[in-house]
Amino acid sequence: MNRTTTNGPTAHRPMTGDQMTGGPITGGPSGTDRNGTDPSPMGPTATGAHATRPAATRPAAARGGLHVRTVHLARKQHTVVDSPYGPLTVVATDGVLSGLYMTGQRHRPAEESFGERVAACEEPFPEVARQLTAYFAGELTSFDLPLRLEGTDFQRRVWDQLVRIPYGETWSYGKLAAELGRPTASRAVGLANGKNPVGIIVPCHRVIGASGAMTGYGGGVERKVRLLAFEAGARQL
Repeated sequence: MNRTTTNGPTAHRPMTGDQMTGGPITGGPSGTDRNGTDPSPMGPTATGAHATRPAATRPAAARGGLHVRTVHLARKQHTVVDSPYGPLTVVATDGVLSGLYMTGQRHRPAEESFGERVAACEEPFPEVARQLTAYFAGELTSFDLPLRLEGTDFQRRVWDQLVRIPYGETWSYGKLAAELGRPTASRAVGLANGKNPVGIIVPCHRVIGASGAMTGYGGGVERKVRLLAFEAGARQL
């Protein structure tokens, strides 16, 4: 089973926006008016950030009404590995797998968003490449890699369900929606499925139409058909 992470490889939930950046840049401290000044002669309230410091001794930035919080910029790197389905671009954010994209993939981010290109021997890429090689050889049916999936709460819930679909099997969009407790949300589930950032490892290719139709796949319907046929055949070996 894949693992998702917030602060390390053993945590379960993926990071959200404020957890990754250290929080947004906010306005002035509570108790200030629209001009950033304190309308009360007593200064900020007792719970304010500067409650115990007289105004005259506060840093200039605080007196000006702007509270700036440190922003952590995530470090992104990527590499490219070969596969039977063409080159795969593998992306890591702060050393944790966060993307796997095929060539020509729908919803593929801009190349510059992948960060620096590095050798496949740099962490965490060797283990990712090893497990992908074993998967394509029919020797691995379940990936065991920390994941950092960035998306909305609903998207991450959908992606978390995808890794529960057994190897060699398929679910319909309706079943996936029902598993989420949202039986009428098949369309929303389909949209989230299409924006899965980690192809193959998070197996969005295992979701099909209610009639069994091979509906849209970010990597292309042809690749979807090949992946499902491959998994079905490997399971019968």
